[in-house]
Order: sequence, then structure tokens, then C-alpha cells
Amino acid sequence: MEDYSTKTCVACSADAPIASDLAVAEFLESHSEWKIATDVEFPQIVRIYSFSKYLGGLKFVNKVAELSETEGHHPDILLEYGKVTVRWWSHKIKNLHVNDFIMASKCDLAYQDP
Repeated sequence: MEDYSTKTCVACSADAPIASDLAVAEFLESHSEWKIATDVEFPQIVRIYSFSKYLGGLKFVNKVAELSETEGHHPDILLEYGKVTVRWWSHKIKNLHVNDFIMASKCDLAYQDP
């Protein structure tokens, strides 16, 4: 299992390679809370994080925002009472890239560290 949480995002261009089916399958197998979104036109990974209080979700959103700015890769984030939904994909290629696995793994670490 590859530890994506220790990696850094690389700049993604329109001709960047998409993540292979094997890489996607391996990531999802080792990160079972992440799923392939089925309500979109192109592959995205999505996870719903649970919180007992609204402010806990807000703090998490801010952590993800800071990580995103540092790495230069940004997700869709939906903050609701009791949960935060995070979606990753690479905008320039409209598909999944290794950067998405890196950032999803960093989100999981941020969630574990209240």
C-alpha cells in the first residue's frame, strides 16, 4: 500500500496522465471511506466526514482549505450540520490523478487530528 499522505502534489497540466484503474482500485481498497462519485460526468472520489458539532466540521473545512492552498490543489467541500463532504478530482484533466489520492490521504490525517 502506497502512503500518499507523505507525498506532495505536482503541478497538473491538461496532458497529465490520469490515474490508472489499478491505482484507483488500490487507493479505494486501502481507503475504504472514499468512494467513486456516481452523480458526476467524470471520475471523482468523495468522502463524507462526520462531526458531532457544526464548529467541528467548520474547523475541518478550514484545515482542508489550508492544506489545499499549501499543495495548490483544491476540492469541492460541502459543510452541513454534522458532516462535511469532500470531493477530489483534477480539474484540468477532468479525471483522477495521483494528486487526488495525496490530498484525500491528507484530509484523512487532518480528520484524525482534531
